Amino acid sequence: MTPQMTDRLIQAFLDTLFMVGMSAGIAVLAGIPLAVFLVTSERGGIFPAPRLNRIVGTVVNGFRAVPFIVLLVALIPFTRLVAGTTIGVWAAIVPLAVSATPFFARIAEVSLREIDPGLIEAAQSIGCKRWHIIRHVLLPEALPGIIGGFTITVVSMIGASAMAGAVGAGGLGDVAIRYGYQRFDTVVMAVVIAILITLVCTVQYAGDTVARRLRAR
Repeated sequence: MTPQMTDRLIQAFLDTLFMVGMSAGIAVLAGIPLAVFLVTSERGGIFPAPRLNRIVGTVVNGFRAVPFIVLLVALIPFTRLVAGTTIGVWAAIVPLAVSATPFFARIAEVSLREIDPGLIEAAQSIGCKRWHIIRHVLLPEALPGIIGGFTITVVSMIGASAMAGAVGAGGLGDVAIRYGYQRFDTVVMAVVIAILITLVCTVQYAGDTVARRLRAR
């Protein structure tokens, strides 16, 4: 590879890290409260609101049902409104975050539901307020599962960020399409694939390690 191509790959790698990192941060900030709401607002929950729970759950399922490439195109007007553009790294963050948030919320919801109901009943019996139960019982007990779910979400987002390169979002996917596929450069394609595999393996290993240490406490 030429030095110019090496520089492009380095910049594309950094762009991918930025896209995924920003989108993952948004997914955590929005997904955890959404998961807590879905668990606590169901019938018999500590903040029962079953009708609203069904509405929010339907919306979440609707976004999860749409393939990312379709969502990417459908959100173009919203992306332009938020980011001021429909191409580049910042434009990719919007659909990535919108796609990842409901996905992560459902995974975090599963972790929250696995908590022993006896712990919640014990906290209620000693007079804990409902917000204290969420903060000191639900979230700490579900944290290892949430970390594991977050790892799965980030891995999925890495693949989605590469897919976004097909529509000019930048990053490794853009390099693979423009220089690997369209110019029939198998070396560039192989290098991009190797980088993506390494990145996914690193994220998975880090997430598994953190989750395992939390469970061991």
